[in-house]
Amino acid sequence: MSFSLLSRALVACTLLWGVAAQAQAPAWPAKPVRLVVGFPPGGIVDTVARQLQPRLQAALGQTVIVDNRGGAGGTLAAAEVARAAPDGHTLLMVFDSYATYPLVYPKLSFDIAKDLQPVTQVASNPLVLVVGPKVQAQDFTRFVGLLKAQPGRMNYASVGPGSSNHLTAEYFKAVSGTFVTHIPYRGGGPAQQDLLGGQVEMMFLSAVLAQPHVNAGRLRALAQTGAQRVPAYADVPTVAESGYAGFEVNSWVGLLAPAGTPRAVVDRLQAEVRKVVTEPAFQQRLREQGLTGIANTPEQFAAVLRTEQDKWARLVRERRLSLE
Repeated sequence: MSFSLLSRALVACTLLWGVAAQAQAPAWPAKPVRLVVGFPPGGIVDTVARQLQPRLQAALGQTVIVDNRGGAGGTLAAAEVARAAPDGHTLLMVFDSYATYPLVYPKLSFDIAKDLQPVTQVASNPLVLVVGPKVQAQDFTRFVGLLKAQPGRMNYASVGPGSSNHLTAEYFKAVSGTFVTHIPYRGGGPAQQDLLGGQVEMMFLSAVLAQPHVNAGRLRALAQTGAQRVPAYADVPTVAESGYAGFEVNSWVGLLAPAGTPRAVVDRLQAEVRKVVTEPAFQQRLREQGLTGIANTPEQFAAVLRTEQDKWARLVRERRLSLE
């Protein structure tokens, strides 16, 4: 057989092998998809997951189950998904605190850079600086003045060391030259309860979670941490426009899969999430909650994670923060 004929035969065999392999490859999804949420029901991650679930289920033609697996700041759920089969049937919804896991939990049983892979960010929202009913200052500028006049007299709540509430407050203290005492809690519920009761004076709270309390007059919103105002808080200035240029922190929810999940599955997931997020009705629902849809690519999400890790690691190092 001539070299030319042999080459054609090899090409034909390769094409036939590819068609056969494609025919034998299992369709995805072939069974229910489990969307693991590392937090109890009612929080921002759970809220976004449950809004996404029916639309994703319709798009994939398979049951999608939201599975709440709370504990250890979401790391237990992340470890479980990291060990799951990389076949696209077990996924993980994470909060922005995912980027700080190595800082807060140095003995993690998994590597966030190697054992889980980004699919897409789903949505983001700013944090809102809210104060309790006992705080007299009616706006951000007066509140900063009050903090400077009474250093150490006020306390701020967080859902725990290394959380976005904690790190954003420390970032705020660094740029504003103020001192406020950190009071960590074991969850958002107890932290908000003490904020409402006046046991702590301030908190950087997710815009979604702050909204009902602000609307009811139980908390006062003084500033938001995004680069621009979101419609749900149109009358609340950003920290940046209040005199601290460059200040920007956004809370976000993202979707990850076990490392090794086929790229075709990851791309399909990202594409379906993007379709949902760009639906006008879904966008409107997000805006009403102070959220902004994202649905970026896996590579863009990976870049966001690296930027977040570097930013917070630098803050922890410079401020000598204890995350225990």
